[in-house]
Amino acid sequence: MFGALNRFISRLDSDSQTHQSKTPRDAAGFHVLKNTNQELAIEPWFDFIVGINGRTIDNPDDNLFATEVRNCAGSTISLGIYSAKGQRIREVYASIPADPPNLGLSLHWTPLTATEDVWHILDVSPNSPADLAGLLPYGDYVIGSPEGTVKGESGLVELIEEFVDRPLRLYVYNHEYDVLRPVTITPSRSWGGSGLLGCVLGFGALHRIPAPLNEPPNAPGETMFEAARLSNEDGRPGSGISEKKVFSPSTTALSEYSSNFVVPANAQYNSSSPPPPLGGAPPQNIHHKSGRKARAPQNAVLSMDDYFKEGEAKSKELDGPSTSRASDGAVPPPPKAGGGNNASRTSPQPTPDEA
Repeated sequence: MFGALNRFISRLDSDSQTHQSKTPRDAAGFHVLKNTNQELAIEPWFDFIVGINGRTIDNPDDNLFATEVRNCAGSTISLGIYSAKGQRIREVYASIPADPPNLGLSLHWTPLTATEDVWHILDVSPNSPADLAGLLPYGDYVIGSPEGTVKGESGLVELIEEFVDRPLRLYVYNHEYDVLRPVTITPSRSWGGSGLLGCVLGFGALHRIPAPLNEPPNAPGETMFEAARLSNEDGRPGSGISEKKVFSPSTTALSEYSSNFVVPANAQYNSSSPPPPLGGAPPQNIHHKSGRKARAPQNAVLSMDDYFKEGEAKSKELDGPSTSRASDGAVPPPPKAGGGNNASRTSPQPTPDEA
């Protein structure tokens, strides 16, 4: 049994490895190293060009890409941009000048996984080299260094060990403010704590660079979250949509909906039955002389209060008149023990029904 289970688990592992080899991790694109075109919203290091004019770029030959750009001189092209911020793909339109017909970008064909070698700052100890350098926990990501190439989980650690007691320059990105800044830090073993930097680093799939926080903060008095709107609701004031399409339980007739529609007890609606009496008084005209109960029309929708009061009246009707006789006091109490004379002089009084 255990041998079969182990074979099943090994088969699942082999299937997952085969699937991973076919995932987009093998995808690549033209990595943007430098951007001299201020009108083109493309960020160096973070962005890759993975498509042009609606087609995916699968050829690493940069001459073919440059030729297609020159053929579109004097017009506008669309570029598919993969961003390491949030691992998303967006479309950017760029105008190609007639002379010279270029984008003003420095590109290099690189796998998209090249931007996954980042280190997330999770915690910073007080008075540590990381604290003195201004590293911020949770918001900062170390993406590289001008001192050398940093690859793999141990790449940054090896670089730090080479610069003990020497200034080390790092490129740090903060996703809360969406800024990239250079940071100079001096690793040390004698700062009074553990580690050379005095900070906790995170690496791997759970520590990728997230999408930037582009939404502006809410002004005082603004609603942070807006409730979901139905498809038949109108827009905000000034949108030009008619006000008559607004869904409201108080203005929409319940007869338009199914009879199985559950109505809350506090909902307002147009009902053909009279409103319940105030002050908790029992409902009127419940019992008629003929003994039949007045029924509401079949199409009328009863509120929850009317439903409970109707049930209470029906319960009193099923209990019978015995409870009323006991409450009137017409039946005398039983005779006391040893009181035969008093018991003989006392006779039950006839009730109104017996009379």
